[in-house]
Amino acid sequence: MYYTIGEIAKKLNISPHTLRFYSKEGLLPFVERSKSGIRMFKDEDFEWLTLIECLKRTGMSIKDIKTYIDWTIEGDSTIEKRLDMFKKQKEAVENQIKQLQETLKLLEYKCWYYEEAKNAGTCNIHKKITPEDIPENIRTVKQNLKKVNSI
Repeated sequence: MYYTIGEIAKKLNISPHTLRFYSKEGLLPFVERSKSGIRMFKDEDFEWLTLIECLKRTGMSIKDIKTYIDWTIEGDSTIEKRLDMFKKQKEAVENQIKQLQETLKLLEYKCWYYEEAKNAGTCNIHKKITPEDIPENIRTVKQNLKKVNSI
């Protein structure tokens, strides 16, 4: 079965403009065209596009995604290069997750703090809060904030 650019865009929840951009950047060499030049997407193309979108979400550049696609087209001689690329990207995502977890902890602390301030009717509660008053799961956030402020 073939899909139009609009149908595949809707299926992927991206714009047709994005698909045209991918095509222009060489990310869609596998997509067939009709005699009149209209892109005709197949089910297998959906898998490729899903992978491209996934790699984009990880922060991989269009240039690197293009390199990956080129290596895939080259065949088995590039397996090690592709494996290395995915290992590096996996490490980058793990670092992003770690940073996001730290950010989430800070947000949890601030939510707790402002709930306490709301209940007390003032933001001056920070003068009275002891480390023991802070929930254990977010206590280190306050300690880290103090370290940053003392620099």
